Amino acid sequence: GGPAEVLFRPADAADLALFLGERPADMPVCVLGVGSNLLVRDGGVRGAVVRLGGAFAGIQVGKDHIHTGAGALDLNLALAARGAGLGGLEFLAGIPGTIGGALRMNAGCHGHEIKDVLVAAEALDPDGRTHNLTPADLGLSYRRSALPEGWIITAATLRGTPDDPQAIRARMDHYKQQREASQPLGTATGGSTFANPEGMRAWELIDGAGCRGLRRGGAKVSEKHCNFLINEGGATAADLEGLGEEVRRRVAQRYGVELRWEIRRVGEPAGGGGTP
Repeated sequence: GGPAEVLFRPADAADLALFLGERPADMPVCVLGVGSNLLVRDGGVRGAVVRLGGAFAGIQVGKDHIHTGAGALDLNLALAARGAGLGGLEFLAGIPGTIGGALRMNAGCHGHEIKDVLVAAEALDPDGRTHNLTPADLGLSYRRSALPEGWIITAATLRGTPDDPQAIRARMDHYKQQREASQPLGTATGGSTFANPEGMRAWELIDGAGCRGLRRGGAKVSEKHCNFLINEGGATAADLEGLGEEVRRRVAQRYGVELRWEIRRVGEPAGGGGTP
């Protein structure tokens, strides 16, 4: 995708709070973790892109919980939990992103979601004020949260269950084998593209609508798992988004089902004039 108008890397949560409190009122803010479930349009992003770096990646392990910064990788948290003999968090190893992003979309896999293990979260509102949030405050549901736009999660506390590290390792290995067998790992992809409609599987609808292997420009629907869009080389954001919209159109035409984007799309099309 295109460039950020302003890129801000806060030194810590206090620095971020100061920035939010003093920024111009008309400056939009977009938060970036590692961009694993994000499509940036070719015209770039207006306003400030906030990149949560190492200062937000700390992980502190307790007896039955883990306190983590929002910028910590889901995988690193799962590994820290395994090392401490805390079970119930190993599913996070299969989610390529950060804890902040996982909370924003209630990420999950293998029958588990982050709402199942969340104790509390910390967030800054658009004016830089700190809020301590309960799971109920976040309103987590399937691939959604009720966190208002403009709020930025800075930290979270997750619960674990004491368990044998070897048993935890075995479950993580099993999950890894399942992913390798079913997903196009190692390709340029934004991950799972559409949320599953209630009682249905998005990939089955996409496959049934004849979209497996469908191409647009340098973008392609994965033949291994057709709820993944792949950049085969040189694909623009417009190629990927256009391909996704064509998939949605065909599924709606075939089944009368409107697929909901799971990948977050931000910014403007090339040339501007679009709606972020």
